[in-house]
Amino acid sequence: MNRPVEWPTLLLLAATYAVWAAGTMMWGLSPILAVLVTGVAIAQHSSLQHEALHGHPTRNAALNEALVFPALSLFIPYRRFRDLHLQHHYDPNLTDPFDDPESNYHCPKEWAALHPVVQAIWRANNSLAGRMVLGPLIGTIRFLWPDMATMLRGDRIVTAAWIAHIGGLVVVLYWLAHMGAMPIWAYLLAVWIGFGLLKVRTFLEHRAHDAPRARTVVIEDRGPLALLFLNNNFHSVHHMHPHAAWYDLPGLYTARKAQYLARNEGYMYQNYAQIFRQYFLHAKDPVPHPSLPLRKTDD
Repeated sequence: MNRPVEWPTLLLLAATYAVWAAGTMMWGLSPILAVLVTGVAIAQHSSLQHEALHGHPTRNAALNEALVFPALSLFIPYRRFRDLHLQHHYDPNLTDPFDDPESNYHCPKEWAALHPVVQAIWRANNSLAGRMVLGPLIGTIRFLWPDMATMLRGDRIVTAAWIAHIGGLVVVLYWLAHMGAMPIWAYLLAVWIGFGLLKVRTFLEHRAHDAPRARTVVIEDRGPLALLFLNNNFHSVHHMHPHAAWYDLPGLYTARKAQYLARNEGYMYQNYAQIFRQYFLHAKDPVPHPSLPLRKTDD
C-alpha cells in the first residue's frame, strides 16, 4: 500500500532510539544488561535502515535517510548499505560471489588457493554459531577493505558516503561521551552483538540454485526475531515486493502462500528454532559456490 506516512515504522523507530539510549545509560545498573539491550537496539536500527532504503516510512528519500542518520552500528555508512543492498536486489545475480555484494559464497578457484587455516575459519563461519560469533568481524572486514581501496582510487560516490557517515558517527560518539555511561569498549561489544543477531537473519536468506526465483527463503516465524528483523524472514516475499512495508509482508505471504512456495520451490523453514536446531553447529552450505558459471571460474 502506498501510504504517505507509515506510523508503525515511525513509532518503532522512536522506540528503538529510546531503548538504545536507555541501554547506553544503564551501565551502572547492570553492565551485562546494558550491553545486551544496546546490542538489540543496534540490530533493530539496522532493520529500520533497511526499511528506509526501500522507501519507508515516508515517500521522501532524504527524510527517510535523516530519520535513520545516527550511525548506531559505527562501521556501515547508510548510503553504502543502500547502494550495495539495492544492487543485491537484482535477483539474477543472487549468491554470485562476484556480482552479489551480500553473497556468502566464494569463487571455487579462489577458494582452492586459500591457506588451509583461512579455509578452516571460513568453514567455521558457515555454521550458525560461527556466523554469529565470527561473522560480525569477518563481514566488517570484507565490507571495509574494498571500500577503503575504492576511496584510495578516487571514487567520489563512496567517499561522499563515508563523509556523510562521519556526521552520524559524531552524533553517537557525542552521546556516549556526554550522555551515556557506557565505555567505548562495551559499546563495541554491543555492536558485535547487534551484528551477530543480524547474521541469524542473513544466514540462509539465499541458496545457490539454477533458478533465481528459487534462491530466496521463507521462514514462517512470527516471534521476537521476526520483529527484530522486521519480517524479513518472509524474504522471498520481500524480494518480490521490495517496496512493501515490513508489517504487510506476513499478510501478503498468507494470502498467496502456495504461490510463493511454488515460486521458490519450497525453500522454507517453519521458524528460527528449527534453524538453530539444524545448523547451530553444522554448515548448511559449502563455502565455495557449488554452481558458479564456468565463464567466471575460468577468468
